[in-house]
Amino acid sequence: MPIFIIGALAFISLGLLFYSAYPFLERLLKSWQKKRIAKITPKLDRMFVDIPHRKLLLIDIACPLAIGFLAFSFTKTIWIGVTAAFTGLAFSNFIVKQLGKMRNKKFASQLVDGLMLLSGSLKAGLSLLQAFEALVEEMAPPISQEFSLVVRENRMGVPLEECLMKLKRRMECEELDMIITAVLVGRETGGELTVIFSNLVMTIRERSRLQGRIKALCTQGVLQGRIMMLLPVFFAIAIYKINPGFMNILLTDAQGRLLLGYAVISQIIGTILIMHLSKIEI
Repeated sequence: MPIFIIGALAFISLGLLFYSAYPFLERLLKSWQKKRIAKITPKLDRMFVDIPHRKLLLIDIACPLAIGFLAFSFTKTIWIGVTAAFTGLAFSNFIVKQLGKMRNKKFASQLVDGLMLLSGSLKAGLSLLQAFEALVEEMAPPISQEFSLVVRENRMGVPLEECLMKLKRRMECEELDMIITAVLVGRETGGELTVIFSNLVMTIRERSRLQGRIKALCTQGVLQGRIMMLLPVFFAIAIYKINPGFMNILLTDAQGRLLLGYAVISQIIGTILIMHLSKIEI
């Protein structure tokens, strides 16, 4: 039988196989995408980010394709493009996570001004819930959005303590944990909230100042770790460009490869230790 007839039959067979399996593959792909979108949508809802489902699905499909196409355009290698496309599947989750971190950071930076506004409202004779309403009107998002949700939940009959605990679970912020704990204790024991808020403002400011000082002191260690990580690589590249034969002994000789492996492992361990010791949490 001629080769071209065998090839044509094989091509037709593969086409029929793909045609018969296409509905199953389509259902599988849609189910997988729905699960991905179902994980992303609640996170966006918690951040008050409203993106239509169809547009979110389009972004989730377009990002991996765009990343794979760019990788293939730069490298001209198919397997790198395919690998980059599969890696791009995590791009949506990465963006959502970064948006959440940025929002939490902005929320934490607004807490001092929010506490001062709450303290002033309480001194003016308003109740705590009315002070929250004033904060919602005067402050910018995200703090206004979160306390607006607290106010709406309380109006619907949810106890204020429970509303604050929900806010505490939504926002991962140590300063907010201190504020809510102090408010709940103050409401139970009858403490004066204006004094509590004033003390909390001083505590948060002092904590921020201490964190900034520690971060400045740790910057030198982080920079040293990055330099120690990159310097041997650039040095080896420079030596190889100047005198390629000088590095051959490390690649061809058994003892040279052993020493090279030891140097790489030691470099990685040293970099990890420097970066780890340069991180201090308070």
